[in-house]
Amino acid sequence: MYVPTKIFFTKGVGIHKDELHSFELALRNAHIEKLNLVQVSSIFPPGCKILSRAQGQKYLSPGQITFCVMSRLSSNEPRRLMAASVGCAIPVDKGAYGYLSEHHAYGQTDKVAGDYAEDMAAAMLASTLGIELDEDLGWDEKKEIYRISDKIVKTTDCTQSAIVKGDGKYTTVVAAAVLLP
Repeated sequence: MYVPTKIFFTKGVGIHKDELHSFELALRNAHIEKLNLVQVSSIFPPGCKILSRAQGQKYLSPGQITFCVMSRLSSNEPRRLMAASVGCAIPVDKGAYGYLSEHHAYGQTDKVAGDYAEDMAAAMLASTLGIELDEDLGWDEKKEIYRISDKIVKTTDCTQSAIVKGDGKYTTVVAAAVLLP
């Protein structure tokens, strides 16, 4: 059984005339281009330690099969604003699992996309903890309910946005939570 014990967050942007190459450059900008990335769903493992990107990279080798939760988006439409984000919600109980969420959208800034991804992760965790929420509440109002509930200790996001230039090249944005043994 493999359960990750460490995690780090990273993000990047890449620009190239070929969409696939722009994705590769975004991964390079995020410092995860040398890995064989396997995308997984959205569980933050119990007791998992959050590392900085620099700390996390010490556990990686070129060609390594590495699990991640990743969000990505590409476009070559001039002046198109886009964002990719991974949200995270961790419960107070270190023996319980949390949630990671991936979100990508056109027309959203870092703040809007990051808040949305963070809200999704927190909402998924809240539902498993029995915290009832009005879905029409804003993110700030929901954060206050989470804080009062004493069941969610931390929420965060890792978000990359970019605006496509008007030169016909593709721009790709990526955000990832990289899971480590």
